[in-house]
Amino acid sequence: ELDIQEEIEKNWGEIHRYLSALFKTTGLDEILAEELAVLPGMEEVSLLLYINRYARGREFDAILLDCAPTGESIRFISIPTTLDWYVNKIFKIEKTLVKVVRPVASRVYNVPIPGDEYFDAIEHLFERLKGVEKLMADPEITSVRLVTNPEKIVLKETQRAFMYFCLYRMNIDAIIMNRVLPPKITDAYFLTWQENQRHYRELAEKYFSPIPIFPVNLFRSEILGYQSLKSLAGQIYGQNNPLERFFAGQPYDLTKENGIYCLKLKLPFAGKDHVELNKVSDELIVRVGSFKKNLLLPRKVAASKSVKARMEEDYLTVCFEGENHG
Repeated sequence: ELDIQEEIEKNWGEIHRYLSALFKTTGLDEILAEELAVLPGMEEVSLLLYINRYARGREFDAILLDCAPTGESIRFISIPTTLDWYVNKIFKIEKTLVKVVRPVASRVYNVPIPGDEYFDAIEHLFERLKGVEKLMADPEITSVRLVTNPEKIVLKETQRAFMYFCLYRMNIDAIIMNRVLPPKITDAYFLTWQENQRHYRELAEKYFSPIPIFPVNLFRSEILGYQSLKSLAGQIYGQNNPLERFFAGQPYDLTKENGIYCLKLKLPFAGKDHVELNKVSDELIVRVGSFKKNLLLPRKVAASKSVKARMEEDYLTVCFEGENHG
C-alpha cells in the first residue's frame, strides 16, 4: 500500500506546492489547503509509475495489483488515456499561454500563477508514464481477474466492470467466484441461500462465457497469513500455475464509426436464422438455440432507440443508432 504523503514528495512535489498555494489564497487554513491539494488520481498515477518502472526494469516475475471497487478501478485504467489527451491537446497551449500572461497577471491578480517548474514537473511525470497504457492493454503481458460473489447486486457490478475492461481492450482471463457455500453444508437454514447462489452462478456462466470461472468456497474465518492464502490459492487454481493465461482474446468489441456504435461478437457456427436478439433496459440479450448471453451496455449505447444486426462469417455485428430520450 502506498504512503500518499511520501509519494507526493517523490512525484508531486512542485505540483502539490503550487496547488497548496492556490488553495491558501481562498483563505483556507494551511493544513487544510495541503490536504485539499492531494487531488483524486494522484495515488493512482503513483501506482502507474511503479508499474511502469518495475516492468521496464524486469525486477519481478509478476506484478499483482489488487484494485479497488469498480468505479476506482475504471478511473485507474483510464488515467493514462486522460493524461495523454491532456498533454497532447491542452498542456502545450496552457504552458505557452501562462508564460505570455504571467508578467501581467501577477501584477493584476492576487492569485499565484504557475511557474516553469510546475509545467516541467508535469512534463517529467508524463515522460515517466509513457508506455504504461500499452503495457496494460497488451494481452501478452497483462491480464485482469475479476472477483465476484454469487449475489445479484455484486454480479451486476462485476458485469459493469467486465464491460469497461473490455472497452479498454484489457484481457480478462478469469473470474473468481468468491464466498460460495460448500456443498457439505446441509443445514435447512442455508437451503434458500444455496439455491440462490446456484441460480447466480448459472447466470455468471452465461454472462462471462467463454471466460473461465473459478469458484471459491466460503472460508470459516478471514483469510490471513501464509497458510490461509495457500489454501485459498489451492481452491482457485488447483494444479494450475496462477501465472498461466487462462483466456486470451476479447469476448466482444465495441466501436464507434460515423456516430454509430457497433458491437461485434464472435458466434462460430451460428447462422443468422438461429440468432435472436433482445434489448432490455441496459442489457443486450443474445440467444442462439439454448445458448444465451447477457451483455451489459454502456449508458450511451443503451439509450439508442434503433438496433440493427447482421451476421458476417463467424461474427454477429449489432449496431445502435440514435438516442432514446423518452
